[in-house]
Amino acid sequence: MASSYKFYFVILSIIGSLLICGPVRAQEIPLSDNSAEQQMVPGPEQHPMKLVSVDPWVIEGEVMGAVAAYVYDDVTTQRPTDYWEIYNQEGELLAASWFDGFGIRRTAVDRGIVEEKDRLEGIFVVVLDGDLM
Repeated sequence: MASSYKFYFVILSIIGSLLICGPVRAQEIPLSDNSAEQQMVPGPEQHPMKLVSVDPWVIEGEVMGAVAAYVYDDVTTQRPTDYWEIYNQEGELLAASWFDGFGIRRTAVDRGIVEEKDRLEGIFVVVLDGDLM
């Protein structure tokens, strides 16, 4: 078949399928202003957890906040810590890390820290192997 006949064949096939199946409409999906950049990653699953320790977070001899370590109430894991949180001196959550249902460690950091702003935003960005997701 010549290329012009192939083109006409494709067009007639589309028109024929529309006549047989009727009009086809797609619903509009509302988009947010930065939807291409966002990806939903589930947070720590709702396991019963036990607080194991709360230790000072010390950098170069200066106390910067606290680290809280938790374990899931699950005897099948042999990890010393399943979930941890880092807080600043004001008690604001800076970062959290956990193991998901597949045993992959996930870490989320406040977006204000990631973007090097002067304040925390309360919105957490997931970091995987040092790269933002």
